[in-house]
Amino acid sequence: MSGREAILGKVRTALKAKAGDTVRLAAVNERMAKSAPGIIPARGQLPAKERIDLFCAQAVKLFASVERLASADAVPAAVAGYLRQKNLPQSVRMGDDPRLSDLPWSQEGALEVRHGPSDGNDEVGVSHAFGGVAETGTVVMVSGADNPTTINFLPEHHIVVIDATSIQGDLETAIAGIRARFGKGEMPRTVNLISGPSRSGDIEQKLILGAHGPRALHLIVVGG
Repeated sequence: MSGREAILGKVRTALKAKAGDTVRLAAVNERMAKSAPGIIPARGQLPAKERIDLFCAQAVKLFASVERLASADAVPAAVAGYLRQKNLPQSVRMGDDPRLSDLPWSQEGALEVRHGPSDGNDEVGVSHAFGGVAETGTVVMVSGADNPTTINFLPEHHIVVIDATSIQGDLETAIAGIRARFGKGEMPRTVNLISGPSRSGDIEQKLILGAHGPRALHLIVVGG
């Protein structure tokens, strides 16, 4: 008898279940096929405007900074403004997301835009979020050439653009949106849920920003 068989045998004994119980097996298969949703908190179940406001408020509580824009065309100017405010070089790294690359970056003449994954030497990275979660102020990032995962973690400053219409009330709805977008068997290799900048309180219970990732997260919410 293998270790696996021994462990499963003990579980069956504790449950008073017999091996080969077809009725029990059918019940388990039916339950897994239905994938019933769990309990969803009411906090994020709000009309669109209030849901976006909640997302921004929760993100600020997690030490992120938030800027709201009426139009995506204003994103390059907002990025350049953030760099000036933080006294950072006018240079950013981003992937190949057309929602970003199609913006009027050339209007910011002093701003250098470099494309591709980060090699760890970039001060600032710019990404476009797949969506957001209002109840926690979390941005949902999916991996790929459009938004390389390295940009989420290696630059000191991470600027994330998010469409207000993609902000959901709860995590379950956001994950369902990923499944609907990519389809079964076509999920992205990595999904990152980012709630504020990197931080740790392990050492003497003192909060340290940038412990194992960006020390600053700036969210640019477009629309809403």
